[in-house]
Parts: sequence; C-alpha cells; structure tokens
Amino acid sequence: MRQKLARVIGGVAMLALVAGGTACSSSDDTAAGGDACGNKIAFFGALTGPSAALGINENNGVKLAVDKYNKENADCKVELVPLDSQGSPDQAPQLAQKAIDDTKILGIIGPAYSGESEAAGPLFNEAGLVTITPSATRPSLSEQKWKTFFRAVGNDFSQGPAAGNYIKNVMKADKVFVIDDQSAYGAGLADEVKKVLGPVVVGTDKVQGDGKQTDFSAVVTKVKAANVKAIFYGGYYQEAGLIRKQLTAAGVTAPLVAGDGVNDGAYITSAGAAAAEGTILTCPCQPAAEARGTFVQEYKALNGTDPGTYSDTAYDAANILLAGIKAGKTSREGLLEFVKGYSGEGVAAKYKFVEGGELDPAEVKVWAFKVVGGKVVPDQEIPKS
Repeated sequence: MRQKLARVIGGVAMLALVAGGTACSSSDDTAAGGDACGNKIAFFGALTGPSAALGINENNGVKLAVDKYNKENADCKVELVPLDSQGSPDQAPQLAQKAIDDTKILGIIGPAYSGESEAAGPLFNEAGLVTITPSATRPSLSEQKWKTFFRAVGNDFSQGPAAGNYIKNVMKADKVFVIDDQSAYGAGLADEVKKVLGPVVVGTDKVQGDGKQTDFSAVVTKVKAANVKAIFYGGYYQEAGLIRKQLTAAGVTAPLVAGDGVNDGAYITSAGAAAAEGTILTCPCQPAAEARGTFVQEYKALNGTDPGTYSDTAYDAANILLAGIKAGKTSREGLLEFVKGYSGEGVAAKYKFVEGGELDPAEVKVWAFKVVGGKVVPDQEIPKS
C-alpha cells in the first residue's frame, strides 16, 4: 500500500531529530559496539522478472539518495545492497535471511510488494532490522505487530475506497466487473473497491499473476456478457496489460481501472498503446513530476530516465535511514528507534509514523492517472470522501 535533516537534500530541507556531528563521529551506538563507517542499507524488491518495472523505479530513487549522501560524506560512505526478490513471496524469506546475516546492513528500503512483505516481515521483526516500504499497500501488514515495519505510502484502506469513489462519482459507472490476481496486494485492493461499489459490482473473477497466465479468454467472455460500464483489476501491470489487450480484441470498450501495481509505462507496453488508451490508474502517491526541489532533474541525470511510480517515496525512505546513520545511529537498534520517532519532510510528502508503522493519514494523498496518447499522465487527486 507513505525526516528532516539540518541540511538541504535535493533542495528540500530535512531536519534531523538528533543533534550531533557526522556519522563518523562517536555516538551512543558506536560506544555500544556499532561501527560508524562501512555501513550498508539494502533495497528489497523486484529488479528482474515480470514485476520489475516498479522495483527498478524505486531502486533508482534509492540509488540517488545514496549517491548524494556519499558525495557529501566521502570519508564515511554507505553502501547500497540490491536484493532482487523478483516480487516473489517464495523467494522473500531466504532473501531476508541474507540481509539479516550481513550485520553491516542497518536498514531495508522495502520490501516493495505486499506478498513478499508478508513473507519476510516476521524475520526482519525477529532480527530487529528496520524496514520502510515505499509501496506495499496491503492494510494487514501493519496489523502484524512487527516493531520493524514502516510504510511511506497510504495503504489500501485509502487507495481502495478512492478507486471505488472515482468509478462511482467521476466515471458514473453503474455496472462494474471486478477481477483480481489472488495476490496479497491484488485481492486486498479489489476487496476494498467492492466494499465501496456494493451492488454496482455485477460480476467478479480471479486470474493467476506472476506471469503464470497469459490466456484470459474465460474472464473476457464473462466481462463481455455482463455488458459493464467499467472494469476494475487488482494486480500488477503485466497481466493487466494482457487482459486489456484481450478485452479490446473481443470488442469490450468499457474502461479498465487498476491500482498502483499497474501504474507504470510497462502496462502500456503489455496492452499496446491503442488498447491501453483511457485506462485509469490510481496510486496513494502524488505524480513523481511534482516532487519537491531538484529531485526530478537529479534523478534523470543519474538514471537517464524520468522518475516513475514510487521513485520519490523510495528516495525519501532511503533518506530517512541515511539521516539516522548521519546522526550516529549505526546499530540496528539505534536506527530502528530513530525511524520510530522520525518526523520530517521529503520530496514526496511529510513523514510521521503512527500506530503499526503507518504514515500519518493526514499526509496520505491518492491520485488518479490516465493513459493518454501512449503515456501515463496525472488526471486528478481523488477526494478522501
């Protein structure tokens, strides 16, 4: 399913909660056995596989944060460790254990997806290794009582109702078909949409995600027979694109609405530009182009591409961990306590974590984006009620 250093990062003032010198100076953590230099943070998410586009967006944001930090702290750099989960819950536990066993890793940006978060969360909690996810939105993640879990975006209790309200109030659709991919994220989001739409939902179906299904003729037949005004899909971009492509080929013109797992240009590649046109994609995030300061320009200069969905929240999550390290919190316990008490402003939002590691609801925004002319462009911020 969203801080402040006493210096400027990307043109944005982030004020540290803890006064003091650089990360290389002595601190309570180093006195307790922490090593102030040679520390690491890790990005945990899909860098390859069918869900990689969103993970790459996020990892690139983290790379920018670490690159800037290391230029400013050349005598005491932090290493970024990429942990490629391929978005798979099955791979998450062993990948989490790999991070836990590397005692130099003080914090995790991620896991990026809800399913892998469910699988890895208990291990990180037991090890006391702090995690800040830029994008995992399933509400139940914060109900597990993991002391190490923090979320830099709103959860599906905000995104699901917003998507439902957009379908009902903006699109004025009175007959809707809801599909999900049976994943922790997709099914959870679809359930929240169904709660809002109620009797407007005239049909539902489930498909397989993770690249396991490419022929969606059965669900296409059901949607076509239902003669609906809109279709909601809970899942990720690869399957969403194929479903949209096959719906269009069957003559179904009802627009597709989907959540942040589909909010990427890779969806258009999967569907084809003509079929994808008019698709509505929601996200508990602002348009990356609206990120504060010089983030957009710096991101493009480093990565050679514009920031995508969650590039900015991943950048902010990394800067929270780096702020703690800069403040001398160079043990896992110390960095966890720093994040727990953090309050500040990044390029995407203001950050303060409340019960369960959730972002303060007052800071959560949900936007609708639309596919226009072969590109995903901002449509409007969706009112909270």
